[in-house]
Amino acid sequence: MSSGIDSARVRETGRSDADPLPWERPDEAGPPGRQPAGARILGAGLRAAVLLCLVTVVVHLGAVFLHVAPPNPVSRKYGRQVDAWVFPLFEQNWRLFAPNPDSVNRRVLARTARTAPDGSTQVSAWTDLTALDRAAVEHDPFPSHTAQNLLRRAWAAYVDAFGSDDTARSPRAVMMRKYLGNIAAERVAGHRGGTFDFIQLRVVTLPVAAPGTPPGGRPPAPVENRILPWWKVTPHGK
Repeated sequence: MSSGIDSARVRETGRSDADPLPWERPDEAGPPGRQPAGARILGAGLRAAVLLCLVTVVVHLGAVFLHVAPPNPVSRKYGRQVDAWVFPLFEQNWRLFAPNPDSVNRRVLARTARTAPDGSTQVSAWTDLTALDRAAVEHDPFPSHTAQNLLRRAWAAYVDAFGSDDTARSPRAVMMRKYLGNIAAERVAGHRGGTFDFIQLRVVTLPVAAPGTPPGGRPPAPVENRILPWWKVTPHGK
């Protein structure tokens, strides 16, 4: 009688006493504490990427800090490496604890020239690039950083590299000249189009009006009217 009951129980459950329990089946779970090889490789790669990002951030912050900090033994020792990291993408126009805001107003104008098929040179009128930037910023609640600072900072970097002379004496000066020329050419091409082979810049420096000066009064006399040499550019300023 008991053997018949045991046989019925075996048929109902569909398993015998020799079958492994669910948690003993090797094809459904691996050894405890072990991960597949793919998961281990992915985890190691993720940790390496996070570590690389942290190191890059620390190096960047340290280089920018040394760039804006007052001269010290560390910045003097590693000045070349700091400049190589900061210029030209992360340049700062201030010094720690001593900001250096602009004390004058500058207008950057550009004109272009092209050689006609008959060999004559055609020169365009001056285009006020600074006025175009101001028009793009005025009444805009979210003004573009490019319209506000790109041209102004490019000119400041050019002056830092060249001074009052337009002769390049270092690779950085050549880079700043090309950088400024490309920005001006792209602005002119985007404003009025046309084909041109050369571009020339004119920078007019005006003093800041004294407090209390009525608007619309007589404009201040320029303190500097600097005309740069003609620079060769690719057609359309591209």
